[in-house]
This record gives sequence, structure tokens and C-alpha cells, in this order.
Amino acid sequence: MSTHIVVMGVAGCGKSTVSEAIRDKMGFVMAEGDDFHPQANIDKMSAGIPLTDEDRWPWLRVINTWMVAREALGQDTVVSSSALKHSYRDLLRENVDVFFVHLVGSQEEILERMKARTHFMPPSLLASQFATLEPLGPDENGVEISVDDPVDVVVDKAIAAVRQYQESRA
Repeated sequence: MSTHIVVMGVAGCGKSTVSEAIRDKMGFVMAEGDDFHPQANIDKMSAGIPLTDEDRWPWLRVINTWMVAREALGQDTVVSSSALKHSYRDLLRENVDVFFVHLVGSQEEILERMKARTHFMPPSLLASQFATLEPLGPDENGVEISVDDPVDVVVDKAIAAVRQYQESRA
């Protein structure tokens, strides 16, 4: 059985960085969740308009389909995706077992990070992401990791959590 990781959290929390580290250090196949957005979603976010559930469902379905296809190939995967709501994560884990690595931090800290990067998601949308964010529920496999630590510590904690998850399933 393959391992499927979704590194989740609000924009600017470090999802891509942690996903890339899992790919590089553990040999997982990686997908950048943003790459699955249709152009209409990117245009909407670029204009500072928050996505609706209706905007997100097709995007989440494509990510899930990608993971299910990799499961059929016996590949371990890691995907960066905001996965803000429990219902979004339910869709992501349809027909595939998913472990969520939720990167958490204060809105102030993450806003500073967003201001320092180039991305189609403007910092003005961060508040709407925090308002939408639902913590992992007891029925969801996952771990919360604070992004207040240095990046290498966050990466080490994420990799340790993934390895522990894999061992628990062996």
C-alpha cells in the first residue's frame, strides 16, 4: 500500500517547501496543488477574490484522481494543497488513504511571509483562508506542525511524522 501525504494549510505557510523536502528526502512523487487549479481559479485569486466551494470542488477532485492513479502504480505521493475544510479533505481521501501534515502559524507571521514572496495569491486573501480553515478532526489521519520553528526543524518534524505514519501501517 502506497503512502499519500497532503501538506496542508493557509497560503504562505510553507506547503511547497515541506512537500519538496518530503519528495527529495523520501523519494515521493510530488504534485504542486496550485498546478491543478483551472485558469479561472487563478484569475479569481489574482484579482483578490476568494474561491468558493464550487470553485474548489473540481480542483480537489483532480488532486484526488491524481493520488488514486499513483496508488494504482504503487507510488508514494506528496501534494501541497490548502485543504482548508474537513469536507475538502474528505474528497481528497476518497478511495485513497491520506495522511495530512497541517502547517500552522499565526496570521501575522504568515502574512509577513506572503509579503516576501511572489505568487498569484495576494496577501489580502489570507484572512479569508484563516476564516475558512477547519482543524483536523479525530477521524482524519494527520499531524499539526508549527511553522514558528526554523524551516529545517519544520521539515524534520514533517518527515518524522510521515515515517511514524508509515510504520504504523506496516
